[in-house]
Amino acid sequence: MTDPRSPALGRRAVLAGAAAAPMLMTVDQARAQGVAPRRGGVLNTIITPEPPLLILGVNNQGPTLIVGGKIYQGLVKLSPRLEPLPELARSWSVSPDGRVYTFTLQDNITFHDGRPCTAEDVIFSVTKFHMEVNPRARAILERIEKAEAPDPKTVVFTLKAPFEPFLLIFDVTACAIVPKHLYDGTDYRNNPNNSTPIGTGPFRLAEWQRGNFIRLARHEQYWKPGQPYLDGIIYRVVPDSQSRALALQTGQVQMTQFNDIEPFDVPRFQAMPNLAVATDGWELFSPLSWIEINHRIKPLDDARFRRAMAHAVDRNFIAQRLWFGVGRPATSPIASTTRFHDPTARMPDFNPREAAAILDGMGLRPNADGVRASIKMMQLPYGEVWNRLSEYLRQALRQVGIAVELESTDVAGWVRRLANWEFETTINFVYQWGDPTLGVERTYVSSNIKKVAFTNTAGYVNAEVDRLFAQARDEPQAEKRRALFSEVQKKLVADVPLVWLMELAFPTIHEKRLRNVITTGTGVHASFDDVFFAS
Repeated sequence: MTDPRSPALGRRAVLAGAAAAPMLMTVDQARAQGVAPRRGGVLNTIITPEPPLLILGVNNQGPTLIVGGKIYQGLVKLSPRLEPLPELARSWSVSPDGRVYTFTLQDNITFHDGRPCTAEDVIFSVTKFHMEVNPRARAILERIEKAEAPDPKTVVFTLKAPFEPFLLIFDVTACAIVPKHLYDGTDYRNNPNNSTPIGTGPFRLAEWQRGNFIRLARHEQYWKPGQPYLDGIIYRVVPDSQSRALALQTGQVQMTQFNDIEPFDVPRFQAMPNLAVATDGWELFSPLSWIEINHRIKPLDDARFRRAMAHAVDRNFIAQRLWFGVGRPATSPIASTTRFHDPTARMPDFNPREAAAILDGMGLRPNADGVRASIKMMQLPYGEVWNRLSEYLRQALRQVGIAVELESTDVAGWVRRLANWEFETTINFVYQWGDPTLGVERTYVSSNIKKVAFTNTAGYVNAEVDRLFAQARDEPQAEKRRALFSEVQKKLVADVPLVWLMELAFPTIHEKRLRNVITTGTGVHASFDDVFFAS
């Protein structure tokens, strides 16, 4: 039996996906729904914060993935149930032993510079580019024994061993296809082409005024005839949350997403008749937020101290009073919307008295000011709600005698300090990518302790956790993987390497005349080649 939330990734499902036609809305289908796709119009929207660059793989922060998902594409896209659907790959098949995946590419794919996209670009992107720059993808792509291109439209990957969630890695957010002719043999991270991204997506970068806007224009040679419908997309950079809300309210922008609108503003937009508010489209990501803790610093290296921190935090308060019900309290390191979540593995509950008792047992008695220990917390620079969260955590931890000094930084500085382990605690959230092997393991295994953002930057080490994740990674049977992940969740909630806070749900708010906004399991990260304004 498979998990009803699980993507169908077995051989039968793969073969069914291989026979599927591209998921395009035809004119007849649209008219049957009472509206026909209309070509034209520019979508004005917002991006918060401004991405540092737009090269997927080199940078994997949320804003980069949203904008870059219009410029680049992957071999597949994913349905809301995380079923793989055709994108750059028209079809695919898998061998009976589960080791050989054969992809057939679409016809007439071109990059924005006019050069054709072939199997060689796919192989380069998978085996060289992302292997070097993309730590999340690398752990999966290392499982490829060989990659071959029998002809310009055929790619064959042979795995060292069967790997159940292999197809999930080929979405654009995980493994975008980049042009070999611009990157092969270069320093990928410092390639001059990084300032002008070239992909195969329906939109190309037309203009970027730093601190002001990113303007995308239609890729006229796009491989889907007649698409995209929009003439372009303008992502406006609006740092102030009140200004973002006003822009949506007055129609200056037709859509907001991700962190654009603060949770406390969502209820009033839900009441506006011309707007639609959706929280779906995050099925692949299942973002989970936490207090990131640097285990190299005392007393943060002590599991008892981390457990006391967890007892001091009221996650229900965070969900209801800070996020206004947009999302839910976290219970474990695997979100409830991710495969193999075990509801019986639960982190320490809100209990300040127990927190104080634990700190007493550690010999951390309060001084004359009631302070038992002092720590620093680097704030997450993603908007007002995250500042409010930091303020709440400072107050909550102070109630049990832990003094918190808040530190401010910008987005680039936050990423740099996180990657270089230059923090004591911070707020982080990471995407889970549909399967614990793809998006959870990287945070906890000791082999992934690297000076790279979104790895095991906490420095957590537990040999048994390493073993369980490795077994689950290599196990081809879903039910056996479930048992292993259940065990690893129980180990982690006992160790509390991080203090998990919220299962996030970001609202997408858009004018109702904007159609096809959320159609996949990646929501606003999708290509938007079928998005249009109804008359």
